[in-house]
Amino acid sequence: MLVPRLRAPIVLVHGLFGFDRIQMGKWTLASYFRGIPEALEAGGNRVLVARVHPTGSIAERARQLKDFLDRQLPHEPVHLFGHSMGGLDARYLISRLGMAPRVLSLTTLGTPHRGSSFADWGIHHFKNLVSPVLDFFGVSYQAFEDLTVARCRLFNEQTPDAPGVRYFSVAGRIKHSWESLHWGLPASIVEQMEGPNDGVVSVASARYGEVCEVWDGDHMNLINWRSTRVPAIGKGGDRTQDYVRLVQRLAEERF
Repeated sequence: MLVPRLRAPIVLVHGLFGFDRIQMGKWTLASYFRGIPEALEAGGNRVLVARVHPTGSIAERARQLKDFLDRQLPHEPVHLFGHSMGGLDARYLISRLGMAPRVLSLTTLGTPHRGSSFADWGIHHFKNLVSPVLDFFGVSYQAFEDLTVARCRLFNEQTPDAPGVRYFSVAGRIKHSWESLHWGLPASIVEQMEGPNDGVVSVASARYGEVCEVWDGDHMNLINWRSTRVPAIGKGGDRTQDYVRLVQRLAEERF
């Protein structure tokens, strides 16, 4: 599939524990959105990857995202693609930081719009044990609180969609526990409480906006991180063409 060219830049926003890229000198050791910027740039698109606090609150990360846009693309309209928590950051940016006039569309991927029951489970079981250590080292952990079901319910009440922005979404789904064994515990917790999921975020929670695509794959496969089991099961492989299709939909809307 040919990569369509959009008139406005595409900005990719990482999720919890995320980054834009890890470099050593001029060499890139790892990219969060593996191969996605390069694939979309092949069609002539301008693609930027934002970097925000890996474990900060939604509000903090959204302010950092606004600073990034003001610095890198002052006064330009953009298309935002947010993975996981990055989608909530983008919604906060649009609705509560006055950026709706500059955002043409938001596509979220594996975003817990209604929270994740695994975040609730983690807070219940580990907050008293882990938070003193994080406090001692000055590490923020507000993100974990912000991803609970109750906190996301409040977030949705306080963060309405902007009328001029188009919203789309992607959800991930692990069909069998043996496809991604490292997601076994969180997937089973979310499955019991919310149904089909990508390992940490349910399809029901990720569904948002006008259209929601459901991809067979785990939470990290949504950003093109491939499982070593993929060749054997034929699922959740390279996602670059899926991203091209997402951009194609925007192009068909004459963006």
